[in-house]
Amino acid sequence: MILVFGGTTEGRMAAKVLEESGTAYFYSTRSDKQDIQFVHGVHIYGSLEVSEMVAFCREHDIRLIVDAAHPFAVNLHRNVIDLAEQIGVPVIRYDRIYPPHDEDLVWCKDYDDAISQLNRSGITKLLALTGVNTINRLKPYWQEHECWFRILNREESQAGAQKAGFPADHLVYFEKEDTASLIERLRPQAIITKESGMSGGFDEKVKASRLAGIQVFVVERPDYPVADGVTVKHVNGPHGLRRMVEKLLPEFYPLHSGLTTGTCATAAAIAATIQMTKGETPSSVPVVLPDGETIHVEVTYGDGYAAVFKEAGDDPDVTNGIEIRASVELSDNFEIVGGEGVGRFTVPGFDFPPGESAINKAPRQMMRDNIHESVRITISVPHGAEIARRTFNPRLGIEGGISIIGVSGIVKPFSEEAFVASINKCMQVAKASGSDRVVINSGGKSERFVKALYPDLPQQAFVEYGNYIGETLAIANDLDIKNVTMGVMLGKAVKLAAGNLDTHSRHTTMDIDFVMDMLHEADINIDISDLTLARELWDRIPQEKLQDFATVVISHCTRYCTPLLPNGNLTILLIDDKGKIYYS
Repeated sequence: MILVFGGTTEGRMAAKVLEESGTAYFYSTRSDKQDIQFVHGVHIYGSLEVSEMVAFCREHDIRLIVDAAHPFAVNLHRNVIDLAEQIGVPVIRYDRIYPPHDEDLVWCKDYDDAISQLNRSGITKLLALTGVNTINRLKPYWQEHECWFRILNREESQAGAQKAGFPADHLVYFEKEDTASLIERLRPQAIITKESGMSGGFDEKVKASRLAGIQVFVVERPDYPVADGVTVKHVNGPHGLRRMVEKLLPEFYPLHSGLTTGTCATAAAIAATIQMTKGETPSSVPVVLPDGETIHVEVTYGDGYAAVFKEAGDDPDVTNGIEIRASVELSDNFEIVGGEGVGRFTVPGFDFPPGESAINKAPRQMMRDNIHESVRITISVPHGAEIARRTFNPRLGIEGGISIIGVSGIVKPFSEEAFVASINKCMQVAKASGSDRVVINSGGKSERFVKALYPDLPQQAFVEYGNYIGETLAIANDLDIKNVTMGVMLGKAVKLAAGNLDTHSRHTTMDIDFVMDMLHEADINIDISDLTLARELWDRIPQEKLQDFATVVISHCTRYCTPLLPNGNLTILLIDDKGKIYYS
């Protein structure tokens, strides 16, 4: 079991990440005020002594702790480390993403230092955005100067301010006015805030203050406690959290995540740049993902290059284990090119024109965001050309090797989002091919049969939808594709005819009663009470009635599909196991 200390934005995100596992865990907060929905998590709340925490963890076999509490919750962080040491489990510290220390801000080590710097700067009119629990900390300042405190509009927060003796008429409330409005109304000389990170609204506070031309004092976040004998791993985002849980408690997730080729290429490029500029060869490098979080990726080195061996996790990917290399050299401009084993675009419809290396926009941007030297980066993949023949690349018009792709930087196993994103890209390429028709099919078998009807269409005009019929037709509509032919075999067709636009078996099964209704509609009277597979119907229905049945099935499929393509023309073809095609 996993125990999460939450109550923050990071806590909610941690719960969301753990929910993906389908495995039970505990989520702890000081109060029951946080509105969070659980399916597998068990919410516990209340302040506990360390000894009580120890007893709880031993009783419930806690094997991993996720500390997602507020960065300034110093006592709780210390208690977490003490707890972990006593029960002998690792800790994942889910931290925030922090912007760099800009020099135009006044950085304070603690609240005493803040008071000293405020006084030295001659600030006599202050807006404090540090929260109700810091009123006592700043008491020596506000007893002598005019000060407003922004707090939550809750009875407990108001009671805390009253107990500290702070004047009620100088309280302002978080829910009623944003920082910019408060500054405009109160006209303070400065604000003081915590180094609360991106999720704590730090950028919004700083931006509002800069626009108003007032000074910003920042209380630096405290260092996270450490202790001998306790393993503490730091992450600052959902992908890093999941990967660290998979590493420290492998059985928690039935399936493990992996890295995109784009992340691997970026990590290799970072390592190669470090090797060239500093002469160092770290065993792992930090990679900032597109969502802003940082993960660490293991790297190796060769003669003039750095490399990453791609891990696909439990996603069925032919690129799993391949070596992705990067070599760098100084250049007048920042450049990214593909070398051996990296394909080239040969048709329009991609992020870059034909002739360019098949390194997509997101991986290129990752490299730019992570590498700040002026270098020429060459990405290569040994045996990439051979591997590419087992991917969708030839169908898409990418020749000579694999493509370097990835939007999030992380591959989730059997990710529906990834599959739909792949369909989207294929549909874009299909449209860019100039074909006046796009033919969508459930897989290679149905495509092979339908291709004979459209011998003049380019390869790129044929797109596999898998089970995502509704998603694919919606994409066709968004791309304003006017003519779509859909090939479907009977197993998926009977599900689609019943209104199931996603035909995956985990979402829907064949409805025998509905199939019986369609048979009656076609004036076919046969017993299908023992039917297990839809394709058995091809042998059970009398030959002379097959077209009648096909017409009924297609009519029901059309009923649900045509509204998704309101500005186009949809042709649905029903295909039997031997390749015979039925029209409506």
